[in-house]
Amino acid sequence: MTRLLFAALIVGGLIAAPLTPVVQSAAAQAQTDDTQAKPKTTKKTKSKKPPSAAQQALRERQRKCAAEWKAAKAAGTLEKGMKWPKFWSACNKRLKANS
Repeated sequence: MTRLLFAALIVGGLIAAPLTPVVQSAAAQAQTDDTQAKPKTTKKTKSKKPPSAAQQALRERQRKCAAEWKAAKAAGTLEKGMKWPKFWSACNKRLKANS
């Protein structure tokens, strides 16, 4: 039984050994074909514009409202069923009116 198993391993190794270089060379050839078929393109990166005054004001109001939300949530003073979008809308309107 062990002789048969050993013989099968040797035969399998002899069959697989010659195929390995063929498979590797075929894969290498396919890889070079892919690189030749597709021209290299350079990505153009856009320079980021600085945020406008309105965007900066929006971000500042959002930070203030977020701080208020966290404080109210921790204190448990939020209205029942109040979610962030509704709170943000009311807070944003209030802060805009005060500006």
